[in-house]
Amino acid sequence: MSALVPHTVPAPLRPLVAASVGYRAPAYPAGVHRGLPSRHLTLVVELLGPLTVRGLAETVRAHGVVGGLHTAPALIDASRPQEGVQYALSPLGARVLLGIPAGELRDRAVGLEGILGPDAARLVERMAATPSWPARFRLLDEALLHRLAGSPRAAGWAVPAEVGEAWRLILASEGRLPVVDVAAAVGWGRRHLGEQFRRATGLTPKEAARVARFEHAQRLLRACRPLADVAAETGYADQAHLAREWRALTGASMTTWLREELPFVQDAARSPGARSMS
Repeated sequence: MSALVPHTVPAPLRPLVAASVGYRAPAYPAGVHRGLPSRHLTLVVELLGPLTVRGLAETVRAHGVVGGLHTAPALIDASRPQEGVQYALSPLGARVLLGIPAGELRDRAVGLEGILGPDAARLVERMAATPSWPARFRLLDEALLHRLAGSPRAAGWAVPAEVGEAWRLILASEGRLPVVDVAAAVGWGRRHLGEQFRRATGLTPKEAARVARFEHAQRLLRACRPLADVAAETGYADQAHLAREWRALTGASMTTWLREELPFVQDAARSPGARSMS
């Protein structure tokens, strides 16, 4: 059975880290876990062996992996047991921790060494050497706090307030607020908003709305709501529209996902939470 260990990051990291968990998972029956599009970048430190991620711009195999925002599934090798730590990073603040704009990680997964340099290998080694979850979290938190405190560049990396507000409006409406209304609300033209928004997050406002609506549909499906109700409640034209969008974003039909992924997700949910990787 899968198990998750919840963690709350130190206060200075909370605007940048939306969620953090430790995980322990058996080999996945299907052999491949689909990392679905979401609103967060993902930082994973896998301790039992290198994590292999395919399906994005390039294949990566590393103990530490950072994944940017994407609109296609990341295919994660889950053919063996896994154990590690996963942090969900806000795209609006990720540049402070990662040293590169979230937009440059669009549709990419990269090894942590490409971001932290040689410190990444030392961090993984130290985390793997302790079986204590609190100690593992503390090591990763300290590494991120060091980057946050030690970079005078961070003050110049603030995302424009208009982009932050547009991001908030899109997520708050679960993707149902038209982009033209978002642009009007922040006082920018639609084209200018699109350029700045993509630079900051990696997605266009329309793509962000698409992901937000998809996340809403996922939550309802995991609650075992009927498909017709899911389609109506999330704003898809009908069940067929939902099915087409699901296949485009996950690479699988809804039937396949419900058969292969949902039981695994619900099994994990009977522990402290449900593991996923964006």
